[in-house]
Amino acid sequence: MTSYKDSGVDITAGNEASRIAYTHAKSTFDSRSGKIGAPVTDDGGFAGMLDMGDFYLVQNDDGTGSKMELAVLMNNYDTIGYDLLAMVVDDAICTGAEVISISNTLDVGIVDTSVIDSLLAGLAKACIEQKIVIPGGEIAEVPGAVHSPVWNATSVGVVTKDKVITGADIKEGDTIIALKSGVARSNGFSLIRRILLDTQGRNWQNVVWRGQTWGEVMLTPSIIYHGALLKLLGRHGEQRLVNIKGLAHITGGGIAENLKRTLKTSGTGATLTSLFEPHDALKDLIVLGNVPIKEAYNTWNMGNGMLVIVDASDAHTTIAELKKSGIEAQVAGSVTAGPDVSVTAFDGSSITCSS
Repeated sequence: MTSYKDSGVDITAGNEASRIAYTHAKSTFDSRSGKIGAPVTDDGGFAGMLDMGDFYLVQNDDGTGSKMELAVLMNNYDTIGYDLLAMVVDDAICTGAEVISISNTLDVGIVDTSVIDSLLAGLAKACIEQKIVIPGGEIAEVPGAVHSPVWNATSVGVVTKDKVITGADIKEGDTIIALKSGVARSNGFSLIRRILLDTQGRNWQNVVWRGQTWGEVMLTPSIIYHGALLKLLGRHGEQRLVNIKGLAHITGGGIAENLKRTLKTSGTGATLTSLFEPHDALKDLIVLGNVPIKEAYNTWNMGNGMLVIVDASDAHTTIAELKKSGIEAQVAGSVTAGPDVSVTAFDGSSITCSS
């Protein structure tokens, strides 16, 4: 039986570290009280908001994580820029913000211009598709400090105050829509790599899986939802097409924990009975690693990269408009009165996340 902790990642410790970090972050907030850029406190939020008068400036950070280790093994850096962009902009959109720019930092042991060219070309391609600019960044050569590239980014977005998604108006009976994911986005790769190393050997990335290699299928780039959701939310200065009440980006911590971050303001719960099934590669990893189903749903997005909460009357329009943008979506469940989140797994078992 293989768990995320066995692969070297302790989610409980990570959550506590995040709590500590945000406590220190909040200690700086009073320094801008009454000034432009005064921050909004939002424990457990997906991004930080700064008060700019008529609108909020939205800022957040993330990185490619250990998916970069797979890119190194495959010597393929063309698409991981999509993963980097998805991690930051799909967090920012959960506030209702339109991301306008990202900066990025790349730490490398040795500068390889061909690698940097591939990384940044892929990121630029993804940014152009999302109408986002890269105003600057930093490449740091730190021999001995890192052995593989470490790539992180900061996104900056804007949202008018009347369009902020707070989750406060989420109510019992609202519909929860799931947006289909590819394979694993850019989360849970330490567990993926551990399972494949243990079961397929040191060259696991070259082992054939259903006509592809394991490396090829697991390097599948993340779907970016930001642009498609903006067509519903309206870009800065545009009217909303649909009143989206809540968004949950399903990244580290899995489906239930990330959804609870969105439901916390309203104090509601949820029942998810019709999620997308995970990619076959994840199903096979569960078998190979003897991973408990609950562990899988707490580690990976399991085929569901984003959850959208709308009034039941808006569900059809939401799904239809997302389809126009190439995003597959379906009704996954509904909001409940109680605080618990219940997830029906692809094997029919039930997982409950309590407060």
